[in-house]
Amino acid sequence: MRNISSVLGKLAKSISVGLVLLFAVTSVSNAQDASNGGALFKANACNSCHAVGRQLTGPDLAGLTDRREESWIIKWVHNPQGMVDSGDPQAVELKGKFPTMMAPYSHLSDDDVRDIIAYLQAEEAKAAAKKEQAAAQGGGAGGSQGASTLMIVIVSVLVVIVVGVSILLSRITKTLEKVIDTNKESIDVATAEYAARGSKFGQFAKAFVRNKKLVFFAVLMIVALLGVVGWKTGWNVGVHQGYQPVQPIKFSHQIHAGVNQIECQYCHGGAFKSKNASIPSANVCMNCHNTITAGDHYDNDSGISPEIAKLYRAVDWDPETRTYGNDTRPIEWIRIHNLPDFAYFNHSQHVVVAGVECQTCHGPIETMEEVYQYSPLTMKWCIDCHRETSVDTDNQYYDQLIEAHDKLKKGEKMTAAMIGGLECGKCHY
Repeated sequence: MRNISSVLGKLAKSISVGLVLLFAVTSVSNAQDASNGGALFKANACNSCHAVGRQLTGPDLAGLTDRREESWIIKWVHNPQGMVDSGDPQAVELKGKFPTMMAPYSHLSDDDVRDIIAYLQAEEAKAAAKKEQAAAQGGGAGGSQGASTLMIVIVSVLVVIVVGVSILLSRITKTLEKVIDTNKESIDVATAEYAARGSKFGQFAKAFVRNKKLVFFAVLMIVALLGVVGWKTGWNVGVHQGYQPVQPIKFSHQIHAGVNQIECQYCHGGAFKSKNASIPSANVCMNCHNTITAGDHYDNDSGISPEIAKLYRAVDWDPETRTYGNDTRPIEWIRIHNLPDFAYFNHSQHVVVAGVECQTCHGPIETMEEVYQYSPLTMKWCIDCHRETSVDTDNQYYDQLIEAHDKLKKGEKMTAAMIGGLECGKCHY
């Protein structure tokens, strides 16, 4: 118990230290509005290049007021390029370390910049308080004597519970034995009645077997039922509608295609120019996620989404130094839509020539948190679509076809190239 008290004491001490740091930050920031600073920091997309405690595109903002004066910070936010052009030594040094020039934010007032500074100091204090609290808890957990005392208490409670349950079961058993002895005659009568009912069932079974018409009808019904079940099972062989495997990275189409309204062809560019829509390479993902870490939604020290961290591991990207390594590991995506080898489907022919929307086959992809096979992709399903879909002849493919037919009518030569014979998909699957 004495060790438990010491753990609680260290925990209270860490919380007190955190409160003192927060109070000190509040006093130093001249009663600035840190909440307003946080809103401005995110509204102006400062968090896409800056963070507290780690370096992104721009420098780490932890200890900013220790390195720079407040007046200098305000001038820099309002016109960073102007300070570099004026020859300010600190601005020139900063430009040399971070070549990407920060955009000017002249629309922010001096008080707005002070609010942002207060917000950064508050975030730094929270991080320090968390580390202090974690250290205190870690130290307290190391007390083997306190852990031993707690284990003894738990084992003692379990022993008491087991003894109590054993006594209760013993009393229930004795009570049931008394009830059985008291009602022995009633139980014998019920057993005899059950045996009589059993003999009646046996008589019914014999009568049923002797009736050949009834047996034939029952067998016919069973065969019909098995035939229906077998037909339905065989018809659905190879149909994977609703298939939803667990992917190595939880990529949300709802966030990307729905909320952010990113075009499908930005990632699946092959849908416009080849048979396959193609799975985007990790480099396409890194076009955005070399700065977008989505860390605001997760309570961790790295400030990076766990799923985006998997992407960084695949391409061997170091977010601290912002460099690529050589130890890359391809992402092992699991295929969802899989046609048989004898079925030919060309994405470009449907998307470019026919103008078919992605949602026609893949369903409301912009609402799917995890992608699943929306359509059955059976031959009947494809044929029904071809029977109902009108042909739009206002495109280059049909213009070439009409031109080729006109040449045939005039007696001119028509080659295979005139009717699409040079398309890659004609020979290459």
